[in-house]
Amino acid sequence: MSRPWPQLDLLPLERWGPGIERPLLIAGPCSAESEEQLMAAALGIRSHAPTVRVLRAGIWKPRTRPGAFEGAGEPGLRWLRDAGNATGLLTATEVATPQHVEAALKAGVDLLWIGARTTPNPFSVQALADALAGVDVPVLVKNPVNPDLHLWVGALERLNHAGIRRLAAVHRGFSWSGRTTFRNAPMWEFPIRLMAACPGLPMLCDPSHIAGRTDRLAEVAQQALDLNFSGLMVEAHPDPGNALSDGEQQVTPTALGALLQSLAHRAARPDPVLRDLLDELRDQIDQLDADIAQKLAERLDIAERIGLYKQEHNVAILQPERWERIMAAQHEIGRRSGLSPAFIEAFMNAVHQESIRRQTEAWERAQVPTQAPPAQAE
Repeated sequence: MSRPWPQLDLLPLERWGPGIERPLLIAGPCSAESEEQLMAAALGIRSHAPTVRVLRAGIWKPRTRPGAFEGAGEPGLRWLRDAGNATGLLTATEVATPQHVEAALKAGVDLLWIGARTTPNPFSVQALADALAGVDVPVLVKNPVNPDLHLWVGALERLNHAGIRRLAAVHRGFSWSGRTTFRNAPMWEFPIRLMAACPGLPMLCDPSHIAGRTDRLAEVAQQALDLNFSGLMVEAHPDPGNALSDGEQQVTPTALGALLQSLAHRAARPDPVLRDLLDELRDQIDQLDADIAQKLAERLDIAERIGLYKQEHNVAILQPERWERIMAAQHEIGRRSGLSPAFIEAFMNAVHQESIRRQTEAWERAQVPTQAPPAQAE
């Protein structure tokens, strides 16, 4: 049985310290590549202060495969500190090991974040929490690579238990094998559920990793602000075309300014005369409905492929034991999620009927007159 959502002991964003306020806007290159590159980025970003108050840069950048640029390492911490001192910007970097924490704190980094590849590993998160115990530093936690809300919550809990009260979550999208126009699928329902489960938890958005390209940044960033997110973390590089990592999703400091000017910032609590809570909740429902429709379309595509595979290999369409397993699994999920059995039954039967229709049409297009069209579970 699932544990109840935690009651986190958090400091509101407005009490995080000088220079931190809503919206919290963080910008800077994916990686600290050189002292000159980082200073150029900081000077460009400073022109947008006080809108942007935090300079971000990756110091350690482990890649999927070895051989690519994996960050400057500890020398980059000095570049980050010097760039922050020269511009008056606060500084932020990613940490993945206790050694990273020790080095970043020694260098005077103002904010730390935990990346999407570290968040899902409880051993790694606990090691970081132990290294941060007794340290008063803000920590941002990116969502895990895969859509697992409990791992995200668990990482926040471990850090909060270590005494970290200036704690925020960062939504950077999820790895997803289905159809999506984004680098990482937004799946807005996950940060929405996290904000509902942990009231008072600041939620930031990393539109650079969700979009994966600069022409989608404004769309993703505005969606986050419309959903009452507390701020943004945007990747900005003085020369994205020659960036050593993720150049296609980084904007120039000038383009960053244009992006920020184009966004409509929302109040944390809307004026009831202009926009009441009902409107905000309806906006969230509209986004969830769009996400549900996309997931259903992906499911139906797979059901159609299953039907064609069975037709091609002369496999019987009727698989009653398979449908029984599907329904049993969905009823169990529904029970844990507070959904009524009647709703699960009606919803899954509707999905099943649409699957049958899609398979029937696929069979007709394949022109197989000797086989009867499907009439039962896929």
